[in-house]
Amino acid sequence: MDHKESRLDRAKSQYALYKERPLDISMARGIPSEEQLKLSESIISDIKIDKWLSEDDLDIRNYGGLYGIEEARELFGTLLNTTAEETLIGGNSSLQLMFSVLSHHMFTKENPWSASKDMPVKFICPSPGYDRHWSMLEYLGIKMIPVELTGSGPNMEVVEKLVSQDPSIKGMFVVPKYNNPTGESVSNEVVDRLAGMHTAADDFLILWDNAYVVHHLTNEKVEIKDIFSASKAFGHPDRVIQFVSTSKMTLPGAGVSAMGASTHNINEMAKYFGKQLISFDKINQKRHVKFLKDESTIAAHMEKHRDILEPKFTWIDAILSAYFGGENNSFVEWTTPKGGYFVHLTTRANCARKIVELMSAIGITLTPANAAYPYGSNPLDNSIRLAPSFVSLDQLEIAMEALCVCIDLVTLENYENL
Repeated sequence: MDHKESRLDRAKSQYALYKERPLDISMARGIPSEEQLKLSESIISDIKIDKWLSEDDLDIRNYGGLYGIEEARELFGTLLNTTAEETLIGGNSSLQLMFSVLSHHMFTKENPWSASKDMPVKFICPSPGYDRHWSMLEYLGIKMIPVELTGSGPNMEVVEKLVSQDPSIKGMFVVPKYNNPTGESVSNEVVDRLAGMHTAADDFLILWDNAYVVHHLTNEKVEIKDIFSASKAFGHPDRVIQFVSTSKMTLPGAGVSAMGASTHNINEMAKYFGKQLISFDKINQKRHVKFLKDESTIAAHMEKHRDILEPKFTWIDAILSAYFGGENNSFVEWTTPKGGYFVHLTTRANCARKIVELMSAIGITLTPANAAYPYGSNPLDNSIRLAPSFVSLDQLEIAMEALCVCIDLVTLENYENL
């Protein structure tokens, strides 16, 4: 029996043992663990509001304040590099803000994107990317065009060519720092090219989802150039709308989101929201301001998150390196992110779906293979996202060892010459 057959037989035997005693572990979504949630419980239990007026004299218990309270707009402006007037505070979901921006531009604004019935609306989708971005676009009937990521942002040669020639391409999503799922951050050059590029559509929009702006995993805290200032400098002040939230900073189900943009865009979106509500939760905004306070307090708080998360990412890298280092490094490649919530695996072609299926059959749930691509369509079938935040280190070790067995099994069965 040669080495490959021996290794394949061993993988089959190990997998059979998992089948006999299935597990119950989920690494499908980037959900903060209970240990992380405890870091922010005092927002509910300890934060006392003894003055019901905001800094701009709004009674936070009552109606009013559609844009958000002044102190929240100022605090979140430090994350978005915007002034208070360029910041709107939402509810607990930045995804809701993004969907609202898309829906407004698609259907309700003056000269909506959907007005040209003979020209389908299209979006650039840097891939692998965030699957919930793609589901929003698909739901709204916006055609998605995948563009490859390079390690420092989207391939700008392709982006610039596409947007300069096709007026039906109305925008793009970008996760600028610690991208979901690859962990990469955009370079200063990419920021400038996005801010300054010629677009055939004069209403082209960049949705800048800065979900992981303060979510560092190493001592190297990546900083990226401010695209809002760059866009203004290039004469495109309305091109970029930024988003951020406390979902992975405090309590995801009871957090605060924010949008940063030109005052024109902020006022337009406030008018849109004004048809739906009087204001978002101002008491929760006040609680978060009292808890997060300022940039230095936020940084100290996020170091506590890092202390919980970093060992999980280190453990993933250690286990994968032990199994697939050296002569086995052709089986799979993986990212070692400096921040964010995910590790991205690139398997051999035509292996990812089967690996995820095998994991599911033994009770380990992963994000669907290739979900990071628009429509879940990746001709190479080689993309798997790992989300380790919710599981314990013990569970993570079990899941990763099982994953390595599944990678071995599928790869060795698919490729005879390994």
